[in-house]
Amino acid sequence: MTVSFEQPDSQSQVVDTKNQCELVLDGGFMVPNNSGGFDAPDINAFGHTFRDYEIESERQKQVEEFYKMNHINQTYDFVKRMREEYKKLDKLEMSIWECCELLNEVVDDSDPDLDEPQIQHLLQTAEAIRKDYPNEDWLHLTALIHDLGKVLLLPKFGELPQWAVVGDTHPLGCAFDESIVHNKYFKENPDSNNPAYQTKNGIYPQGCGLDNVMISWGHDDYMYLVSLHRAGAYKHLMNEEDVENLKWLQIFNKYDLYSKSKVRVDVEEVKPYYLSLIEKYFPEKLRW
Repeated sequence: MTVSFEQPDSQSQVVDTKNQCELVLDGGFMVPNNSGGFDAPDINAFGHTFRDYEIESERQKQVEEFYKMNHINQTYDFVKRMREEYKKLDKLEMSIWECCELLNEVVDDSDPDLDEPQIQHLLQTAEAIRKDYPNEDWLHLTALIHDLGKVLLLPKFGELPQWAVVGDTHPLGCAFDESIVHNKYFKENPDSNNPAYQTKNGIYPQGCGLDNVMISWGHDDYMYLVSLHRAGAYKHLMNEEDVENLKWLQIFNKYDLYSKSKVRVDVEEVKPYYLSLIEKYFPEKLRW
């Protein structure tokens, strides 16, 4: 599914600075203080620090096993095959909200911070952004749809294994960076035996742009989104457009990563608001 948003004109925005922090990001957005807004917690739903992959627990063992399978099986050729298969968009037609409801059936095995159905993660992220940026409805909708590609786990979409749908993403066709979580398992990946893929740039020209880089297959690629590795390990492949988009990604990441909670959003209570956004931006059913 291909989706796009027209970003607000930052030159025409007027920003009230009285109750904001001093940090201003391009795009006209400020990082708000926590007075009445979203307050990022220090610990995740399991009582640990966020994104900690080293804690000994049953959840962490499951997460590590996921990344082992992901790092062994995500190869350049595998991603090429998946892109060819799924760009047909021949599974079914449905609305954005119908897709959201399908995520009631999906739990992300790669997530060390939450084991709730994915519709809760979508709504928790969207509601957190809504608190801090009440007037940016396009950003609320971005949060709502950002993980819809996880429907790939369901039978009607091919019932792909978790390692082929969720988890952090990384480029293929160049050296695997050491900062990637559970990096040790890449030694079993067939691409590790291809000399062309073992340099920093690999098969890519410097600054080629992330649109031209083969990224590990999953829900992000299915939604035609480009994910930047959280450690910034592949900035040498970015072009000017990627750098501009990074500013928006840095805003979004706070809410995507730190809004996860065992306290569920009342779906029926917030549903009318998100249906109104879907009607505004995506009134028709989409091909998936």
